[in-house]
Amino acid sequence: MPDPKGFPSLHASLESLESARYEEFADLPASQVANENAFSEMKAYILNLYEGVEARHGFMDDSGGIFDCIPYEQQPALRGSSEAVPTAPDLPPLTEASDLGSESAATRDQQEERYDALAGSLLSPDRTDQYGNVMHCPEGTIPMRRVTLEQMTRFETVQDFLRKGPGYAGRPPRKTALAALATVPTHRWAQGYQVVNNVGGHSFLNLWRPTIGPGQVFSLSQHWYIGGSGANEQTVECGWHVYPAFYNDTQPHLFTYWTADHYVATGCYNLTCGAFVQTPSPVFAPGMALSPISAIGGPQYSMELAYRLSGGRWWLYFNGTQASNAIGSYPVSLFGGGALATQANEIDFGGETAGTTSFPRMGSGLFANQGWQRAAYQRTIGYWPPSSGGVLTNANLILWQPTLWCYTAEVHLSASPWYETLWFGGSGGSC
Repeated sequence: MPDPKGFPSLHASLESLESARYEEFADLPASQVANENAFSEMKAYILNLYEGVEARHGFMDDSGGIFDCIPYEQQPALRGSSEAVPTAPDLPPLTEASDLGSESAATRDQQEERYDALAGSLLSPDRTDQYGNVMHCPEGTIPMRRVTLEQMTRFETVQDFLRKGPGYAGRPPRKTALAALATVPTHRWAQGYQVVNNVGGHSFLNLWRPTIGPGQVFSLSQHWYIGGSGANEQTVECGWHVYPAFYNDTQPHLFTYWTADHYVATGCYNLTCGAFVQTPSPVFAPGMALSPISAIGGPQYSMELAYRLSGGRWWLYFNGTQASNAIGSYPVSLFGGGALATQANEIDFGGETAGTTSFPRMGSGLFANQGWQRAAYQRTIGYWPPSSGGVLTNANLILWQPTLWCYTAEVHLSASPWYETLWFGGSGGSC
């Protein structure tokens, strides 16, 4: 295959990495690499991640991220494996969602006309990037966002790069507000949760682009599926985040995350470690930029995400519920004998931010009570009970909003197709 136009091929990029020196990268404006030993570990990590990998094509997404089309079996989670390509199941139609549920759980929403459009996919054989490279991968390959030394050195260590932001936390402790802030000083949330046995769930996530300022790290909207507790807590997660240090841009990106030990020694975003198994020729890929973006008082855009545990895998679906919408999965072997090997026992939906000296905007930057065309939302929120026979059950969320002066959340119940809807967001700052 010919080299991509406009940027180095994967092979050329790895060759230049071999001779990279600590001094070159330590002096970059955004560099945070701790020391020369940490730099050497980063080089070794990237070289190992791509050992034996040969890209068949490459293209750049709208945010400037490079995607290499690598053979399915050469992705990090399958290196050296002879495992056959697994088959994703079709999910049940969402019209099978149960009745709205008890009005004591939330206030029935007013039935006004609300329409949001789905974000489109970047991947198409008829589309080219800014350099003329076709934004599509050959059959049998996957688009994997390139991991670079410049990207990794924006973090102190390899482990900091893999973790879900500063403070090693990724979901809120269920404590009083003050206790939660003391336990996790670098993360904030506005969300809804439900303690219920499940094998996955679903929502449409409204798309925004919150600004990230000095001393701020990321802002996101996501799902959490949680099993176990304490040091044995395990999660699979998905959503969009604006994370400049990770992507070197200010766009929202699709992401996945997981941990098998409460974010301590396991976990990584997307395909940056050997965990998530991406399907061949997917409709979208983790790490890609999302567009278009919602506007306050204007058009609203969303993406549809679902996780479903089936056949020993947590399958992730993007913009649809057919097998063809599955973009990859986490095998339950990642979780050993832990809870997520068989089911989750909690669902969480909503927003999270991270910061070191202040916290960024969440969602649109407006509070939950601003509602339609102003506040961020997730809608059609439901879960699959382990013994439901496939029927999606409407969620019954409890609010968690420990910093009401920065971020708020509200749950409304609406008619089809909105059903359970979480509104959330806020201006951030000193939280």
